[in-house]
Amino acid sequence: MAATPIAIVMRTFDPGGTERQMIELIRRLDPARWTVHVACFRARGEWFHRVAESAASVTEFPIRSFMDRETRGQLRAFAAWCRQRRVAIVQATETPSNVFALPGAALAGVPVRIGSRREVNPNKPLWAIGVQRLAYTCATTIVANSRAAAARLRREGIGSRKIVVVPNGLDARAFQTRTARRSPRTVIVVANLRPEKRHDVLIEAAPQVLSRFPDARFHLVGDGPERARLERRAAARGVSGAFVFFGHDSDVAQRLEDADIFVLPSQSEAFPNAVLEAMAAGLPVVASRIDALREVVEEGRTGSLVPPGDPRSLADAVCRLMADPDLATAIGARASADVRARYSFDRMVKSFESLYLSELHRRRPLAVEWQAAC
Repeated sequence: MAATPIAIVMRTFDPGGTERQMIELIRRLDPARWTVHVACFRARGEWFHRVAESAASVTEFPIRSFMDRETRGQLRAFAAWCRQRRVAIVQATETPSNVFALPGAALAGVPVRIGSRREVNPNKPLWAIGVQRLAYTCATTIVANSRAAAARLRREGIGSRKIVVVPNGLDARAFQTRTARRSPRTVIVVANLRPEKRHDVLIEAAPQVLSRFPDARFHLVGDGPERARLERRAAARGVSGAFVFFGHDSDVAQRLEDADIFVLPSQSEAFPNAVLEAMAAGLPVVASRIDALREVVEEGRTGSLVPPGDPRSLADAVCRLMADPDLATAIGARASADVRARYSFDRMVKSFESLYLSELHRRRPLAVEWQAAC
C-alpha cells in the first residue's frame, strides 16, 4: 500500500519546545506508512537541517502578518500545494499555523485537518481567542498536549468530542543517571526568557536562599525578550554574582548534568518539556502549582509545587532540598523513574499515528473521493 501524504505546518525551525516535539514527530513517523511534507513560514532556523534530512519536501509560505494582503495569496498557494501533493492530512502545530493551515486545508478540501493547542495562556486577548476559535472551526480534530490545554479549549467553547490529548515525549536516553551529591547548590531554569515564565520570582527568592546558602548559584538557560530586564533586576536585588545567563544552549542535557535542583516558576504552561527533561536527568523539581505541572510532578514524591508568584515559598522549597541532600537525591531518582516509565517519543509518535489512522478511517469516503479528485 502506498504511503499516505501528510503535511505538517510550522512557523520556523528555531529552537523551542513545540519545535522539538514536532521535529521529532517528523523524523520518527514510519516512512513506509507516511510521506511527510513540511510547510513553514520561514525555511530557516538552527534545527532546519533536522527536518530537511527527514521530510519528503520542505516548502516555504512566507507570512509576515495575517493582516497583510499577500497572506491571501499564500493561503491559496498552500491550498494548491496540498492538492498537488494529494495531502490527506494537514496538521498544524501552534497558534499561527492553526490560523493559516486549517482554513487553507479546508479550502483545498483536505479530508483530515488537525489543529493544535500547546499553551494555556490565561491572559490571551479576546480577539486572539476569537481568531483561533474561528480557525478551529476548520479542524476535524484538535490535539492538546495536556489535560490543562484540553480544559482551556473547552472553556473557550470547543466541544469535547473534537479534542484529543497527546502528551509530549522525550528521549530519556539523552540524559545521564545522576550520582548523589553531598552539597546540592546549583539551581537551574531551562525556559525562554518570556514574562509568563516568571524568572523574576526566582530572582526575588534568591536573597532568601543566599542568606542560608551563600554558595548557591542560579543558572538560567534560554533566551528571549526579558533578558535585559531580568539582568537589571538581579543587579538591583544585589544577586548578579550568583546568576549566570547562558542564553540559548543546544546541550541542555549537559547543563542539567551540571545542576542539582530544577526550578520552573511559570504562571502558565501547557505541557512543560523542560520539566520532563529535568526529571529524566534525576533532578528534584520545584515548580508552580498550576494544572499542567500537577499533571507531571507529584507533590512530595517527584518534586515540590509552590504557589505561583510566591518568592518566599519558592525559596523555602529550594532551601529544603539544599539542606537535605539525601531528600534531593531520593526525589530526583523517583522523578527519573517516573518520567522514563510514562513518557517517550515512541509513545507520542504511536499516539499520533493512531490518531491519523482513526481519522482517515472515520472520514474514509471523503478521503477516497479526495485522492481520486487529485
